[in-house]
Amino acid sequence: MSKKRGFTLIELLVVIAIIGILSSVVLASLNTARAKGADAAIKSNMANMRAQAEVHYDGTSSYETICASGTATGIYSGVLSALRATSGTATIGADMAVQTATNGACHDNATAWAAQVPLKSTNVVSGSSGEDYWCVDSTGASRVVDALMLVNATACTAS
Repeated sequence: MSKKRGFTLIELLVVIAIIGILSSVVLASLNTARAKGADAAIKSNMANMRAQAEVHYDGTSSYETICASGTATGIYSGVLSALRATSGTATIGADMAVQTATNGACHDNATAWAAQVPLKSTNVVSGSSGEDYWCVDSTGASRVVDALMLVNATACTAS
């Protein structure tokens, strides 16, 4: 009697199922890494805005108009760049009463400024639900907050 060697159909299906489970774990990890990379780009762009704001202040002795789109030394373009890392599109709600999660916010007055954009990953703040935002301001604060800034706010509030 000769015995054939090979895999049974059940063995083959089990191996395919194991490979499918392992590949789904790897893909989930890649998506998390991609979101964290986008968050790092957002934080870096927003950190650079503080230095740009100080250059603007040195030239004008005021933070007024730092969020304006036409200001050559302002931070408008940097906030737009941070927004593009989140959603690919960018809209800044400068002094707007209604802002959405895909918008950033930038508010200024003569003595202070604050800018905020949504992060790619969600629920960074423990216990929060929904969108999280990266906020920087003229006091030196750089932090994750779980709500949009109030209209005309010039400081990042703690979450």
